[in-house]
Amino acid sequence: MPATPLPALQSGRPTAWEEAVYAFLVEKRARSGSTRTVEGYARMLWPFFAGRTPDAVRASDVLAYAHGIGASGRTPASATIGARIACLSSFYRFAFRMGLLVANPCDALERPRTVPAVARGYNAAEVQRILAVIPDTLRGRRDRAILLVLVLTGRRRAEVMGLRAGDISLEGETVFYAYRGKGGKRGRRELPRPAYMTICRTLADTGKELATMDPGESLWQAGAGPGGITSGTFYGRFRRYLAMAGLAPTGLHVLRHTAAKLRRDAGASVEAVSAFLDHSSLAVTTVYLRRLEGETDATWPDVAAAIGV
Repeated sequence: MPATPLPALQSGRPTAWEEAVYAFLVEKRARSGSTRTVEGYARMLWPFFAGRTPDAVRASDVLAYAHGIGASGRTPASATIGARIACLSSFYRFAFRMGLLVANPCDALERPRTVPAVARGYNAAEVQRILAVIPDTLRGRRDRAILLVLVLTGRRRAEVMGLRAGDISLEGETVFYAYRGKGGKRGRRELPRPAYMTICRTLADTGKELATMDPGESLWQAGAGPGGITSGTFYGRFRRYLAMAGLAPTGLHVLRHTAAKLRRDAGASVEAVSAFLDHSSLAVTTVYLRRLEGETDATWPDVAAAIGV
């Protein structure tokens, strides 16, 4: 997966503090391996420090920001408040390590008790409704391929959108895909046959086939026009498909929840689903996760049958 540029500095001639924030973001990306995490931190840090320097911030400033109403006009949820405090506290710990500051104003604050959100995920009938409204066009077939890869593999949006021809390999009758997950974790899993077939079809639409493609070539850019399809473009199209299917608007991460839900509905154990999603924090041991690497996927045929592909 190619590296994505970090969020830009906010001025042409950055101050020493702006450079410190940027250095923090560079380190955060190196440690987490997640560009989306860094982008989220940048969206919080740059506005917060606009017009004030980190050394002048008091605990009351952080408290007001953490509980403040944002652009949505809604009172922030406990998870949002906690994320804002955690972001600022992480920056101040970095600044302390670098010898730039001697105190962390976030230490005086009590973190809110997070109320977990209700897990979302579509059932098989709802997935079928979404698939039914995708048009049988070049772009539609590509969108269908991306959606099926998301639902059948449970990978995150960035992991799927970053797939390259060299990530796909065929061993006998089984297809595998390689990925770089959150935190820089690399893995190799079976690619369910329906997802593989839709990828082949959308490539054939543009005269491509995996066997002759450059290993670094994107699976989704061929014939997509200048700049190809972006993650944001697919997100917008997904939202339109939801509206056409009579489903409420939501983000693409719902498809990861859907992948988990469908596997549980197909009889997979909680431990197997946790390993499938690389959720090592859900009581899945490192040994078990490592053992799963490169193994075949016994559950995808039941999921594929449920959604009619």
